[in-house]
Amino acid sequence: MPRQTDYRAMKLGKQEPRLDPRTLQLADYLVPAGLAPPPPTVNWGAKVAAWPMMGNDTIGDCTTAAAGHCIEEWTTDAGDPVIVPDAEIIAAYAAVSGYDPATGSHDVGANELDVLNYWRKTGIGGHAIQAYVALEPGNLDHVRDSVSLFGNCYIGLALPISAQTQEVWSVPTGGAVGDGAPGSWGGHAVPVVAYDAESLTVVTWGALKEMTWGFWAAYCDEAYALLSDDFLTAGETPAGIDLAALTSDLREIEN
Repeated sequence: MPRQTDYRAMKLGKQEPRLDPRTLQLADYLVPAGLAPPPPTVNWGAKVAAWPMMGNDTIGDCTTAAAGHCIEEWTTDAGDPVIVPDAEIIAAYAAVSGYDPATGSHDVGANELDVLNYWRKTGIGGHAIQAYVALEPGNLDHVRDSVSLFGNCYIGLALPISAQTQEVWSVPTGGAVGDGAPGSWGGHAVPVVAYDAESLTVVTWGALKEMTWGFWAAYCDEAYALLSDDFLTAGETPAGIDLAALTSDLREIEN
């Protein structure tokens, strides 16, 4: 008998998206002349043997657990897998959110921008990202560009209650209302590591999870492409991206 999907006991932990006018946008750094159409199918997670829970079964650290899964995927692709210990994932969550690992107090989740800024400036488990750029979640080609060019896409979902028992996340028959209403369960951060014509694949709660493109359109409320040396060392330098302009603009907003 197949295992029944039931995620009701799992933790979420992504706070509401925060708009920051300083956040750089992917669209501003794409170079159409050098950018090939995204492949119809990409799977960067195929080489990963197992995905640790990274604490997200007991606390709302999905924002830093998602970062840990990105690091694991990038370094596995580079041939030298790194699994950031749970303690370091939780320490990053505590630094960003104010969570106290000793008492368990202030487990209130975290904002994705706060995590991304901490990850870039301080690092998580000794691994930092160079930069991040926001996507238009509704622009499907940008989503595919992020996954294919940067190795994954760090996203936020306003999960509905209906997702608690779905084997494949999809918009319920009645639509995005009632138990299918965006955010009726809560916010969740995950990385997209694969896609094809029918669906996207994310990492959550220690496993791969498939969602339909319709689910993405209904429930994704923020998305970011990440530039990481862990991915670049695999020889995957993004083509069609104006990295010089991105680096220059990043320095400018920091000054």
